[in-house]
Amino acid sequence: MIKTENIHALVGNHVAPYIYNAKNFNPGVTPIYYSGPYWDNKETEAAIDSFLNGKWVTAGEKVYKFENKFSKKFNVKHSHMVNSGSSANLVLIAALKKRFKWEDDDEIIVSPVGFATTISVLYQNRLKPVFVDIEWDTLNFDVNKIEEKITSKTKGIFVSPVLGNPPDFDKLLELAKKYDIKLIGDNCDSLGSKWNGKYLSEYYVAYSNSFYPAHHISTGEGGMVCTDDDELKSLFVKFSWWGRDCYCIGSANLLSCGTCGNRFDRWLDNYDNIIDHKYVFSEMGYNLKPLDLQGAIGIEQLEKLDEIETNRKHSKETITKIFTDNISGLYSPSKLDKADPCWFGTPFICEEQGLKHNLVAYLEANRIQTRNYFAGNILLHPGYSFLDDYKKYPEANKVLDKVFFIGAAPHYTDNVFEYIEDIVKKFR
Repeated sequence: MIKTENIHALVGNHVAPYIYNAKNFNPGVTPIYYSGPYWDNKETEAAIDSFLNGKWVTAGEKVYKFENKFSKKFNVKHSHMVNSGSSANLVLIAALKKRFKWEDDDEIIVSPVGFATTISVLYQNRLKPVFVDIEWDTLNFDVNKIEEKITSKTKGIFVSPVLGNPPDFDKLLELAKKYDIKLIGDNCDSLGSKWNGKYLSEYYVAYSNSFYPAHHISTGEGGMVCTDDDELKSLFVKFSWWGRDCYCIGSANLLSCGTCGNRFDRWLDNYDNIIDHKYVFSEMGYNLKPLDLQGAIGIEQLEKLDEIETNRKHSKETITKIFTDNISGLYSPSKLDKADPCWFGTPFICEEQGLKHNLVAYLEANRIQTRNYFAGNILLHPGYSFLDDYKKYPEANKVLDKVFFIGAAPHYTDNVFEYIEDIVKKFR
């Protein structure tokens, strides 16, 4: 066994390349990434120790511990880790459809502007995405237009707050109750965001999270599906673990009796003999398991979460002020009174198309990374154009011309803000 102190000696005081300080930041040379993993030697050591000394390479005791800590932090009963946020969305929708007996072509309301795998998973599960155009205050779908899209086939509203900034949850909850439909969360950009003092995730029947390097906490890749519903949790495991009926984890995998105490039994109705429960498949599933070292990293990341949230909010406020004080024709989306976003990025809306494209080009030329508001209207893209007519969503069609965002990263320090301000002041 490799001793922990030896790993520490080998890793040393590792600092991730995304972390800026007076020594490693060279203005105009060092790129200012819009985000990145907020790691130090603790994450690196935990990953190496888990890989070298852990009992499992794939999901095991570290993942299980991370899931439990995540549940406690966010006041949810069940958390199940998978290999990405997109996989979390896939498992989430598959489980919801099975759990609530949704039929093929039942409808889920969603914004046309968002990340692709918020929408693709609906079609992949033979559900129909029903789009609601966006509004320009928060850039979310227009909650005042949702009711007109609700039909007898509507089963849920899939909420994906823009860069962590929530729409009006009071209205969403009112609609969900009135029409007996589910409020579902793509929480990948919104970890830590709140509405009326509660985490957004506490309002959902179930929700996804992402631990991609750009997100609030990162395990390299990784995701989580969460719910208070026991049956949904069971389905999460089934769909992400090959569709098998067995739910053994960790050392229970080695027991002849298994977790259920009945591992070898007559499990199949049409096979009159003994079979190992580990090879009984009750669903058509996937293999979406994470590595145990990712769980080890996640445990360390949760210890930093409060610091990350504080830093992200500070970065967003500082950068917003720099841009709005120095560039006319540009403004920041608003935050509703009950909203307390934990920002994924710092968004800007440009009044003129030319301003957005010129400013983005200028920032990129000066090593300040930018991003579009994702795909813009997803219906403009060849892989999604068959889902609906993009012309029906005129506000969404303006996004690529008017909206961009830069970082609200927890790594930014005063020297980074000073450089950004200097560059922004020189823009003409």
